[in-house]
Amino acid sequence: MLKPLADRVLVKVDEEETKTKGGILIPDTAQKKSQKGTVMAIGSGKVLDNGTRLPFEVKVGDHVLFAKYSGVDIDENGEKYLLLSERDILAIL
Repeated sequence: MLKPLADRVLVKVDEEETKTKGGILIPDTAQKKSQKGTVMAIGSGKVLDNGTRLPFEVKVGDHVLFAKYSGVDIDENGEKYLLLSERDILAIL
């Protein structure tokens, strides 16, 4: 498992539905990227100018909503992860 540094967060991205409620399959090219996921790991926190570390607002296991075009996509062992800065997390669900 990856260990994020500083104020970075590793999120396992939720899978989007591959078919509509009516049963129609949605092709990969038409599926939208999920903006929800579960926090899998967090870094040690951002270091402020005075040398103290800012604690995280999220913790491992939180289900979160993140900005649409944020972070770095990571595919490890068939699982989709996103490595992003804590400031790109919009809400805890």
